[in-house]
Amino acid sequence: MDEKKTHFGYEDVSWQEKQSRVNQVFSSVAKRYDVMNDLMSLGLHRLWKDEAVRMLSPQEGETILDLAGGTGDLSKRILKRMHGRGRVILTDINLNMLREGVKRFDRTGQFSDLDYGVVNAEALPFQDASLDAITIAFGLRNVRDQATALAEMFRVLKPGGRALILEFSKMKGPLAKPYDWYSFHILPKMGQLVTGDADSYRYLAESIRKHPEQVVLKTMLEQAGFSEVHYRNILQGLVAIHLARKA
Repeated sequence: MDEKKTHFGYEDVSWQEKQSRVNQVFSSVAKRYDVMNDLMSLGLHRLWKDEAVRMLSPQEGETILDLAGGTGDLSKRILKRMHGRGRVILTDINLNMLREGVKRFDRTGQFSDLDYGVVNAEALPFQDASLDAITIAFGLRNVRDQATALAEMFRVLKPGGRALILEFSKMKGPLAKPYDWYSFHILPKMGQLVTGDADSYRYLAESIRKHPEQVVLKTMLEQAGFSEVHYRNILQGLVAIHLARKA
């Protein structure tokens, strides 16, 4: 039987190899991940995350899973929105990224408000219909089997629960070509200077181009069972926020 194939950026790789190489990417950049986010987006990623949490509209008393939560940017915003009166579960498949997130919460005295763990989005360790909302920010494009991950999100959400995906997407308009040039010529050099790793940021640029564009991802969410699926483009589709509900 032929070994199952997928992609790692523009490269075709085996199913198992992708997970290993994605882990290598994020282990390599974990300690400088937040610095690079600020540099790459000129700080705009903070506004995008603010808008994502506003659209999610967390309510006090809810239990919310932050998938691929990394250094905890979304978890921190969600807890603040709930005034600390709710449960947020910060997760990532990469232990090094998760450690950076936990350190951040510990330093700010918010550690007691946070649950956390290493979690694979393709096999969520939660009971059916047990969560009020799930978020994944800039992480879905790194998931090996996105359809399985979306189905798992649907499974563990309560009826009426929300799934929010914040991700780079298909950019259209006059900024698209300059953005491509920046992604493939400037971003890897910036990654080399800041993290000592150009290859990881070259992969990140490629992974954005391989990620399903807005309408395709909307269809995938609907196929997973979600309803009331809509998305909002930011900066001509540089970033898109998808919000879906489990009926």
